[in-house]
Amino acid sequence: MNTVGHTDSATNAAAGDEQPEHTPALQAVTKRSEFSSGVRAQLPMLLAVFPFGLIFGAVARDAGLPPLAALATSSVIFAGSAQFVAVSLYRDLTPAAVMVLTTFVVNLRHALYSASLAQQLRHLRPRWKWLLAYLLTDEAYAVVITHYNATARQPQYYAHRHWYFFGTAITLWCSWQLSTALGILAGGQIPAGLLLDFVVPLTFIALLVPALADRAGGAAALVAGGVAAAGAALPYKLGLFAAALAGIAAGVLVENLQARAVRSRADVVPHD
Repeated sequence: MNTVGHTDSATNAAAGDEQPEHTPALQAVTKRSEFSSGVRAQLPMLLAVFPFGLIFGAVARDAGLPPLAALATSSVIFAGSAQFVAVSLYRDLTPAAVMVLTTFVVNLRHALYSASLAQQLRHLRPRWKWLLAYLLTDEAYAVVITHYNATARQPQYYAHRHWYFFGTAITLWCSWQLSTALGILAGGQIPAGLLLDFVVPLTFIALLVPALADRAGGAAALVAGGVAAAGAALPYKLGLFAAALAGIAAGVLVENLQARAVRSRADVVPHD
């Protein structure tokens, strides 16, 4: 009896019965899926943004700005806080140079947004960079950076991540244009008591809290919040810009301290 051959056959049969480990397939990510995801992610923000567009349209009309000019501010400036400031200065007959400088200062925070997204978008062609830079807003940035951080270690998202940015930003852009136009048309019919100042901060807090995944992020949020509250009375929204700088500095400081602590522990570990 050929026991060796019998043993080999049994071994091969047993090996054949073994099932290979199931490896989950990577989620298919396409331009369309990323664009659609970006659109869906921005929809909750519109609950806060759309009413503000209505109010801006009404305020611009009441300030004496021609309807087409009021609508143009939403398509050219496309920054809610800067638009309100610009309309207020226009109503007060402020010189054009002062208006331009003031809106520039109010929008300086966008430079910080751009800097934090530059690494993820550096591979894009110039026309994409110009388009996304134009569409960048507070609300778009909050949604985009949350998505980018969540997918940072998932390479299947890298090639089309700018389509997520485009989807969420163009959704906001369309909503802002429409709400501004409706606000211009409605004018005084919008209730004067429609105070929504608390809605946008609450929306951003809901986005911020899940993103605070480490001590550096928590320190940045606490410091920025404190500085923003302390500088709330500063003109031209300078308190917000100071808060952003202070928050960045705090986050970087905590990261450096943590990295130094890790290196120190590594140095005291005995080596063979």
